[in-house]
Amino acid sequence: MKKHTSIVDKIFSVFKSRSIKERIKISYVIIILLMITPPVITIVSFVVQMGRYDRIITNVSKTNRLNQTVKMEISDEIWDIVAGKKKFDEGRQYDIIDGINESLDDIMQTTEERENRQMLEVAGRAVDTLKRNVDRLGSQIANQSLVSENEEILDEIRGVSALIYDILQDFIVRVIESATITNEHHKRITFVLTVIQIFTVFFVTIFAVFTQRSVTASINNPIKRLENLSKRIAEGDFSVRVKLPQVSELDGLTDNLNIMAVKIQALIAENVREQQNLQKSEMKALQAQITPHFLYNTFDTIVWLAEEKKNDQVIDITRAFSSFFRISLNKGKDFLTVSEEFEHVKSYLTIQKIRYRDILDYEIEYMPEMADCQILKLLLQPLVENALYHGIKNKRGRGLLSVKGWRENNRLCFSVQDNGIGMTQEKLANIMKQISGSADPEDLNNVYGLYNVNKRLELYYDASTKLEITSQYQKGTTVYFSVPEVGFNV
Repeated sequence: MKKHTSIVDKIFSVFKSRSIKERIKISYVIIILLMITPPVITIVSFVVQMGRYDRIITNVSKTNRLNQTVKMEISDEIWDIVAGKKKFDEGRQYDIIDGINESLDDIMQTTEERENRQMLEVAGRAVDTLKRNVDRLGSQIANQSLVSENEEILDEIRGVSALIYDILQDFIVRVIESATITNEHHKRITFVLTVIQIFTVFFVTIFAVFTQRSVTASINNPIKRLENLSKRIAEGDFSVRVKLPQVSELDGLTDNLNIMAVKIQALIAENVREQQNLQKSEMKALQAQITPHFLYNTFDTIVWLAEEKKNDQVIDITRAFSSFFRISLNKGKDFLTVSEEFEHVKSYLTIQKIRYRDILDYEIEYMPEMADCQILKLLLQPLVENALYHGIKNKRGRGLLSVKGWRENNRLCFSVQDNGIGMTQEKLANIMKQISGSADPEDLNNVYGLYNVNKRLELYYDASTKLEITSQYQKGTTVYFSVPEVGFNV
């Protein structure tokens, strides 16, 4: 009684645990064990009983076949020898006796009851007697004994065979009686298991109801307090706090909500700093395009063209110069249309084409239906400038720079391709590492334009929107990126 009470106390002590997960886990384990135990016992019992039945049926079948051998074959074989139809040495009498012994040994291995095994042992000794009589018959025949003497031994052999037959018949009867006892035992076990299963279903139902009420009572009040906490935080009250409910799963959540109220303010401050960094990045992007070197070279080109009285080219480069800065400034707006972005690139390449007319050809192409779509400004021109100065200028002969735009899977896709000097895979890997990391922009030198575009894509769109660069040394480089047609982080 004390042992039973102790087990019950241990079970119910589980539900005083601080962990809801532990309670549910233990409950499931108990329920599963209770539900599978009776079926497992039933299956094991069934397998055991089936094994016993199988052995019983097999032994009965083997014994019946053996009886036919004992009753008919051995007597007929000895009669043929005594009658002179066969010589003793040509007879199968010893093969038949050996077969009887083997069958008895086989049946003995699958017989469990001690009395039945004893009967088989008696039958085995009778077979030994049978063999001795056969040996005597062989000796008499070899000594040319009278037929009457041989017939006497034949009668003895038949008597021993009949005895073996009777023993085996008794064995069959006892085995069948064992099967009846086994069947009754199986019925009792089945009844007991049925009662156990009914009791188990009842107990599991009561246990499940108790578990449900216990777990519900443990989480309802803490959840209500947490709900009130989250509501006040949503309303802007970051000073609110809630005591830990002393439930493992909810302790962490409560602690996190308390910490969240403190961190939200820090996140707001971090967001302000991020926006400031973004503005700095934009200013640096603009400053990168208005470098003194670019201004000096462009103005020198305009002066040179004017001195050469190439007025049409002066007009073209001046218009391109004006359009370039007008679109760069974009009235302070962060976004412009695709057509304006390509116009910005065209203005830049118009200026550079006049300066590098001997080495530069370019083509600009984009789908008309994407012309009015909005994208972040100043994305293509830094890529074009990078392709010109680090790709085409470093190769011999004329270079071709291709700028393209197209729509694909609800995204706006862009590429800047040149057939310049290209890069080795090692250099390309190093550049990708530089522009994808958190390096200081001041240390980026020749890849600052790529870094700036890549960083602004991540800031305004998402972390998956970034530059993809492919290159082959002596063949050229392609820079690709795509942005969603709608949706960005303002």
